[in-house]
This record gives sequence, C-alpha cells and structure tokens, in this order.
Amino acid sequence: MKSQRAELVADTAIGLLVERGMRGLTHRAVDEVAGLPAGSTSNLARTRSALLELALARLTQLEAAAFQPILDIARPGDLDALAEMAAQVLHLQLTVGRRHTIARYELALEATRRPELRRIYDRSGERFREPAVAILSAAGSSDPVRHARQVVAFCEGVMFDAGVGAGVEPTLDDLRLGVREFLRGMLGGESP
Repeated sequence: MKSQRAELVADTAIGLLVERGMRGLTHRAVDEVAGLPAGSTSNLARTRSALLELALARLTQLEAAAFQPILDIARPGDLDALAEMAAQVLHLQLTVGRRHTIARYELALEATRRPELRRIYDRSGERFREPAVAILSAAGSSDPVRHARQVVAFCEGVMFDAGVGAGVEPTLDDLRLGVREFLRGMLGGESP
C-alpha cells in the first residue's frame, strides 16, 4: 500500500464488504467507519472502481502474507507437500481468514461486471496458482497447468461450500484427506 491512510481505507472497505455487501461499500461509509473527515476516501480513490481496486490490492497483499509460510512448505515434486499446502490454505481461509474469503467472493462477483477489476482479480490469483503448477510439473503431471486449475477449482468449491454455502465447516484433517483423495483421483491413482 502507498500509505497508512490507503491501508486504513482499504481495510475499512474490506470490512464493509463483509458486513454490508457490495451495496454497503460507499466512499461515505468508509469515511464514517474509518473515522476520517468527509471526502477523505474520495481524495484517495476518486471512483468506485478505484476503491474496489484498492480493496482488492490490499486483500491480495494480506492473503499473500498469510499464505507465504504455508506456500513455503511446497517442494517441487512433493504431492504430500501440495496436499498439505492446499489443506492449510483452505483451513486458514475458513477460520481466521473467513472475513477475507467473504470479501474476496464479493469482489469476485463484482469482477464479473467490471473488466478492469477482472484483470486485477485474475492477476492476483496467478500468484497462488503458480506454486501448484510448479509442484505438479515436478511431480510428473501430464498437464500441470490444467491440473493446477483443477486443484484451485476444487479448493474454491470447498471454500464456497463451507464458507458461504450450505456445507459444514471441515476440520483440517478432513481437508487433508479430501485434498489427497482429489489429487490421487486427478493424477490417475498416483499416491500423493
């Protein structure tokens, strides 16, 4: 983030997305909740698009910092490490990162209607897909890019179902088992 004020505005916007949804995120609401003088958010992010982009950039920054220790366990060619990494990330997103997950879903839906936000959203997602491609490639996947997309889609489905769907919240052990079974099925019986 460019400044502490930008972080405050972005963090407040993320909180508003979680608490009030996309309609509740306004420049005025950010000013009020953040305790800023009227017009402060508009001075920093003049348009709604700029405010959404600021929130998404901050969300990506926060998630990357939270995931980095988990991503560090991923070793090329080690499917157990990939399964553990995915389970840990899922667990983090469904527990202490639940608010960030909900905000990200709000932004994802908005990105379907705003091409400029879609580009940023897609770009931010790449930093989380690349480790999976590298691990699957080193593990001998016949199509690591496609398989990485499938792993991400599986994880997104688990998060959506447990986080905002009708599913139950799985334990870390449930997630480990589910990811391992998914990888084993996807890679044709190879034992992750």
